[in-house]
Amino acid sequence: MLKLHEKSRDDTAATMADIGRRARAAARPLAVATAERKHAALIGMAQAILHHEQDILDANAIDIKNGEQSGLSASFMDRLKLDTARIRAMADGISEIAGLRDPVGDVIAAWDRPNGLHIERVRTPLGVVGVIYESRPNVTADAGALCLKAGNPVILRGGSDSLNSSAAIHACLVEGLKAANLPQDAIQLVLTADRAAVGEMLKGLSGNIDVIIPRGGKNLVERVQNEARVPVFAHLEGICHLYIDRSADLDMAARIAVNAKMRRTGVCGAAETLLVDRAVAATHLVPILGALRAAGCEIHADAEVLKVFADAQPATDADWVSEYLDAIIAVKLVDGVAGAIEHIETFSSHHTEAIVAEDADAVERFFNEIDSAILLHNASTQFADGGEFGMGAEIGIATGKMHARGPVGVEQLTSFKYRVRGTGQVRP
Repeated sequence: MLKLHEKSRDDTAATMADIGRRARAAARPLAVATAERKHAALIGMAQAILHHEQDILDANAIDIKNGEQSGLSASFMDRLKLDTARIRAMADGISEIAGLRDPVGDVIAAWDRPNGLHIERVRTPLGVVGVIYESRPNVTADAGALCLKAGNPVILRGGSDSLNSSAAIHACLVEGLKAANLPQDAIQLVLTADRAAVGEMLKGLSGNIDVIIPRGGKNLVERVQNEARVPVFAHLEGICHLYIDRSADLDMAARIAVNAKMRRTGVCGAAETLLVDRAVAATHLVPILGALRAAGCEIHADAEVLKVFADAQPATDADWVSEYLDAIIAVKLVDGVAGAIEHIETFSSHHTEAIVAEDADAVERFFNEIDSAILLHNASTQFADGGEFGMGAEIGIATGKMHARGPVGVEQLTSFKYRVRGTGQVRP
């Protein structure tokens, strides 16, 4: 079992300051590292994870046992648990990131001015990234690999509940860095459960952190957004909606509804509210809710729904703003796509919304009028995932409107600079 570094507040501040300095020192060599060297490091990381699978499983078993003794919720435990399939998925994700186009140095746009100046907008690393996360140890691999690909050093602060697992995964990442002769400080894991470490990161570690990315529950994200003195990429909640339009194919709608809610209830892309067009309540509502109940889902329904589907409990106002992260869904009848849009824009956290419909006009209106980071047509909300977007993996889903929105992958972890080439021009 990993021994956490129990330190005084002053010791924690000093330790975090040192981590920040070492991350900043790694920034320059990492920013100019060749694509080939980063690729080699990532492949080495993926191979190390597979090679050390049993070590990771053993470490995770300790976290699982501790979590059970602590009485962690079923959804939390699901996010914490690793098995062979999830470990191999981590390795595959890193390999996929390795195969992505290296974004650093990519020319985003170029143009010539009448005076002969040639201007280019070029991708550059963001700088030092701080990632604060809970429960999911796979974030250690995803965040480390994505930041490396984009040329950014990263400081990882996982939850104490998953620290044994994260440490075992982090050791594999360091193995890959060593093999490629890249700075080991490019990916650092904070080995203390002291909450003061998070506070030090939110202050920016004396200017050594350029952006913070939180990945966890509402309390964590609220703290980060309220206290951070550096820019934050975050989403507060994943209150995701699935709307069944009057033009929806019933079999498709039922299949999508069950998957969107029940595939993994503890992920932020799980549907939390089901909206059904009142025009098809008589034909679509009961079969869809029956499929959800058969899959083990608890249903919280508005008064109209309860009249035709008794195997549910009355919804309260709190249900429309709840991220259950559990096998529970709130259900409401609405007046067509206009009613769905009104409900979503009132209660959504602007994470992910989906429409099941065959009417192209309804789909276009849904897409045009809803201001959420991810919108889907005839597909499950559980596709709200960087890996499913072809990004290899993601650090999180950003719901803000500045810089990054939606899955935060390699490109979202870059900034840009301008290169201007002249032939002796001076400004009159």
